[in-house]
Order: sequence, then structure tokens, then C-alpha cells
Amino acid sequence: MGLFSVAVVLISLLSVVSTVSGIGANWGTQATHPLPPDTVVRLLRDNGIQKVKLFDADYDTLRALGGSNIEVMVGIPNDMLLTLATSMKAAEKWVAKNVSTHISTNNVNIRYVAVGNEPFLQTYNGSFLKTTYPALQNVQSALVKAGLSNQVKVTVPLNADVYESSTGVPSGGDFRADIHDLMITIVKFLSDSGSPFTVNIYPFISLYSDPNFPVEYAFFDGNATPLNDGGTSYYNMFDANYDTLAHALQKNGFGNLPIIVGEIGWPTDGDKNANGFYAQRFNQGFMSHIAGGKGTPMRPEPIDAYLFSLIDEDAKSIDPGNFERHWGIFTFDGRAKYALNLGTTNSGVLIEAKNVHYLERKWCVMKPSAKIDDPNVAPSVSYACGLADCTSLGYGTSCGSLDTRGNISYALNSYYQIQNQLDSACKFENISMITKNDPSTGTCRFAIMIEAYYGGAERTVGCSQKALRLAAGLILFFLTI
Repeated sequence: MGLFSVAVVLISLLSVVSTVSGIGANWGTQATHPLPPDTVVRLLRDNGIQKVKLFDADYDTLRALGGSNIEVMVGIPNDMLLTLATSMKAAEKWVAKNVSTHISTNNVNIRYVAVGNEPFLQTYNGSFLKTTYPALQNVQSALVKAGLSNQVKVTVPLNADVYESSTGVPSGGDFRADIHDLMITIVKFLSDSGSPFTVNIYPFISLYSDPNFPVEYAFFDGNATPLNDGGTSYYNMFDANYDTLAHALQKNGFGNLPIIVGEIGWPTDGDKNANGFYAQRFNQGFMSHIAGGKGTPMRPEPIDAYLFSLIDEDAKSIDPGNFERHWGIFTFDGRAKYALNLGTTNSGVLIEAKNVHYLERKWCVMKPSAKIDDPNVAPSVSYACGLADCTSLGYGTSCGSLDTRGNISYALNSYYQIQNQLDSACKFENISMITKNDPSTGTCRFAIMIEAYYGGAERTVGCSQKALRLAAGLILFFLTI
């Protein structure tokens, strides 16, 4: 990932701290070499990030958050919903192990339990329709039994595709027809238990999915042609999307239910619209937009939001797109990608991770003497990309200007670094060599991996087989152009 030099005018946003209780961040751990949890917690604290959203309840992660006073949303993955939905005992055990113990023993400020993660995505084909609500009920009951229901609230992070507008404007908002009754049941449950509605809003995905999407409408500069909704003007997609949800809640009798924006952000690589300039423009625009407690036309109160995401994750599935591994405001090793004022520190700039330990300064590249048409090239690159991360290669990406030899070297080095620079990981017959000369160029960074972190709990990382095939196919395509 290249570091982007972006000319910006930093805006004073210190009022955000008092009016929105600080910006939150999503902390994902699907990385081959995650930063140690203690390092990440220091990164959060140094940057004044007061809330963090997790996708699981990893012991080491939660232990590191102990005593930090950072508000925590712990997550229950979708593959656990069935177990928790069908067994009250399993829900009680989960709460005891992952909530009660950390609050009482490790002094972790757990405030929410996220039951599932976008379980009603249409791409899941209804896989979690029958288990999400029962799991939500059982987890809430377990929190009540543990005496924690006043301190810890349940919620279900949902994609914005759970609601829609029949009229094309926010006032026509209602929940998706195929899940309408289920959504009302869940919303009523959240309301009765004093819990918030959590939604993930992604203007980038709209732009990625629809080439005719008006680019300016994704940002907060006021340059887009506004959407007129009965006299109310919407100058950006975020406000319109958020208020479509607000109208859906109001229409069904829950106009006062609190809303949390569980994920919002912009990726920096893996697509022509995923770059540091757009990411800085979007995230800084969002921070400026919500500064001073400003909300939306329907909900003028302060916005409660978690940026997606804190750090890049090189082992995420790329089924949605190659950009999936590049959402962080920091690179995998905790380096700031662009200037961003979160309004939470006196400096007004991102503070990078400290005491990061790297492997030796060496890279695996293509030998100068190797021939591009060597029959070993294609299978070697396919193998390397299948087990590493080649999503920075391609049209419009940070390494999109590399020539064929550069593409090959990037692929070989990615594999070599992820394999902890083992000598055997740079022995591609006739084509590879180890060098101490940094091959990085322009925006294309040939990374040196950080030392592997081995925590007390088992950590599952890796990519789906489909993702591996996609990565391999990507690099083979670019080798032939």
C-alpha cells in the first residue's frame, strides 16, 4: 500500500469530542500479521478514539482494552447465531466468558454486544433469517440474568439494504418487503430493551456498484445536485440514506429509537475509486459534517458513528471486491495513509503506531536475468498471489503503474513477506532473488512484514478459496497485458 501525499486544509473539529462523545473505529483482525493488541490500544488512545467496535470477542483484544476506558462493542459472528438461538445455556456461557469476566476481572468498558454482522444481506440468501432474532433474545436474557442489561445493550449491525424507499426519496423509506415483519419485531425488541439500531452506510459501494452514480453525491462538499424531498434538500448520500432509515422507523412507530452508524468509510486501494485522495476527502468531510453535533434533517441530534476501519486487513475475503483489504485509515503496520483530523487530539493529525517491530529490510523480486516468458512465471505468480495479497495490482490501484516485471516482483514479495521471509519462500525456480534494495516506486509500496504476533488465544486468519482464485486470476490477467 502506498502512502498518499494529500494536500489538505485541516479543520478544527475539537467540538466533536464533547458533542458526539468522540468518533469510534472498527477494529478487525483478519490479518496475516496483526499488530499486537496492546499496540492497537495505544494507537486508539493516542488518537483520542473513545469507542471501538469488534467483530468477535477475542480474549487478548479485550484484555488489552482493560483499564483504557474505551467503550467497546463486542461482536458475535454470524456462524455462532444458530448455537445461541437454540440454546439459552450457550448464550449464558457466552455472556459469562466474553462480557461478565472482562468487565469484572479486566475492567473492560463493554457497552454493546453486536449480535451477528449484517445477517440479512441479500447475498446470504436468507441463511440467518431464522436465527438472528432468537439469538438476540437469548443474549439479552443472558445479560439480564448476569445483571448487566442496564450497562450493556444488544444490537444487530445491519447493512443499509434492510430498508428502501418506494419513492426514491427519504420520506418514502420503509423496511424491505421480504423482511418487513421480522424487522419490526427486532426493532420493537430493541426499543423495549433500550437498545440502538445499528446500520452500516457505504457511499463507496454505491459508486462501485453503479457506474452512473453521481460521484459528488458520495462526498460532503455540497457540490452535488441536491435531492429534493418535499422541500427538504439532501446534498449527500449519507444524509439521504440515514434519513431513509429514520423515516422507516418513524413510519412504523419507532421514531425515537437511537441510531448508531456501525460502519462508514472509504477504501484506499483495489479499485479505481479507492484511493487516498477520495478516502481523505470522504472521511475528513464526514468528520467536518458531524462536527458540533450536527445531524441530518430528520435527526438533527449528534451522529454516533464508527469509522471503517482502523487498520487494513490483508486476509479478508475479496469476494465483494479487491478493495476489501484496504479500508483502514492506517496501513497494516499502523502508518497513517493520509492527513486526517479526527478532532480528538491537539495536533489535528493521525498519530502512528509506536514500537512496531519489522522483519529484516529485504525483499523477494524477479531476477534481472529472468525472462518474462519463462514457463515458471505464470504458475509461480499464481501460487504466490493465491497465498498472499495482490489486491494492490490492477487498473487504477496504488501499484497500477508497474510494468510486467514489477507485477511479478510485487507478487513474489507479498508471498515472501507473509511467509516471514523464509528463504524457501523466495525460491521460485529460475525467476526469484532476494535483494536489500527497496523496489518500492511512486505510490507502490513493497511492504516489509511486521513480526508475527502470537497471542494466548487461537486466531483464525485466511481467505476463502474463491478469494484465492480471484487473486490468482487477477495477477495472471495483468501479466498478459
